[in-house]
Amino acid sequence: MKKCVCIISGGMDSITMLHDLHKQDFDIYALSFNYGQKHCKELLYASENCKMLNILHKVINMREIGNELLSGSSLTSNIEMPEGNYDEENMKLTVVPNRNMIMLSLAIGYAISIEAGSVYYGAHSGDHAIYPDCRPAFLKALQKTALLCDWSKVKVKAPYLNLNKISILKRGLKIGVDYSKTWTCYNGREKACGKCGACQERLEAFRLNKITDPIQYDTI
Repeated sequence: MKKCVCIISGGMDSITMLHDLHKQDFDIYALSFNYGQKHCKELLYASENCKMLNILHKVINMREIGNELLSGSSLTSNIEMPEGNYDEENMKLTVVPNRNMIMLSLAIGYAISIEAGSVYYGAHSGDHAIYPDCRPAFLKALQKTALLCDWSKVKVKAPYLNLNKISILKRGLKIGVDYSKTWTCYNGREKACGKCGACQERLEAFRLNKITDPIQYDTI
């Protein structure tokens, strides 16, 4: 079996990737991060999916680091959560400083220690507008660094990098992903808000795939 580290948040992109790799018979070591975000509801869904697939899942506690160093984002600081589409300027408030670089660096170290050949993360084309660490140029530079940082040749992969959420959802539905077991909303309420950029993008993906989102929303 192909051994890999898979970073999952509990959102629909990374959970689709998790199931996708499982279908391809990868030997998966799942990794999630508590980095000081305002809520950790999505991590419960990450754990639930791993239990369902019998995948080892580690949740790394980075709250102290996040609270001390990764401020200035509406996901981690006392800043009002912006609403609207991802392509709107105010959505840059959801950027957590250097988040993916930190997580991927730890994941690469984990992969080296367990002799896994690759690290996967769920960046996709819908993130390119506001998240620099989800762009092809970042992945290319990080891969070069990963090959230089150790004798082990760990590959960093983002299989959905050139896909949008609509295409990711289509793929997930084809392989039988249960999207009621995912959480996308930036707010940690009982129901998804339906107004933040994450909710808006998710709802659009379901609408264009002509299927009803199985989770509940406050505004729908």
